[in-house]
Amino acid sequence: MKPRKIEGRLVLEFPSEDVAKVVYQAVLYEHLTVPYRRSEIEFRLDGRRIVIELRADDSSALRGTLNSYLRWIKVAIDAVEI
Repeated sequence: MKPRKIEGRLVLEFPSEDVAKVVYQAVLYEHLTVPYRRSEIEFRLDGRRIVIELRADDSSALRGTLNSYLRWIKVAIDAVEI
């Protein structure tokens, strides 16, 4: 029997599509280049929203992946505010 994956979804809404796009593009490089062996990530821009859907082998992998994305997004938001 194949173990079941843990799933999560995070939707972040921004004040405008422009801000969402800048943050999305800033994080996109990390999304495309960082290898994750224990999780699968869908990262997309939807108007003023950034949507992150995660599937992981276990809760530690899910938490670690989510923390990485949130940290990258926080850095991008801080840069936009400068």
